[in-house]
Amino acid sequence: MTANRTPDAVVANPKTKYGNAKASTRHFITQRVTGAINIVFIGFLAYLVIRLGGQDRPDMVATIGNGWIGLPLAVLLVIVAIHMRNGMRDTLEDYFHGATYRLLMGLNTVFCILIAVAGVAAILKLVFWG
Repeated sequence: MTANRTPDAVVANPKTKYGNAKASTRHFITQRVTGAINIVFIGFLAYLVIRLGGQDRPDMVATIGNGWIGLPLAVLLVIVAIHMRNGMRDTLEDYFHGATYRLLMGLNTVFCILIAVAGVAAILKLVFWG
C-alpha cells in the first residue's frame, strides 16, 4: 500500500471522515449548475455561429460589439472557464496526489483564469470601444 492511498476499510466505513464534505458538495453543485447553464447557452451560441457564418470582419465586430450579444457571450466564457476548471479538477484528483496534484491544480486554475480574462477583455473591448 502506498503512503497516499487511503485503506479501503476507512473508505467503506461511513463513520470515518474522508475528504472535505462542504468543498465536495460545493464542487458537485457548481459543476452541475455550470453544466446546466452551458446547455441553456448552447442555443445562443448556435445562433451566433450561424449568424456570423460567412460574414466578414466588420460584420463580426459589429455583431459581437452589440451589448445584447457581447455581454452574454462574456458571461458564457466565464461560466465555461469555471466548468472547465472543475472538470479538470476531477481528472487531476483521479491521477495525481500530494504536491504534484497541488502544482497541477494551481496551473489548471491559472490557465482557466487566463483564458477567461483574455476572452472577456477581448469581448468587452469590442462592446465598449469597437
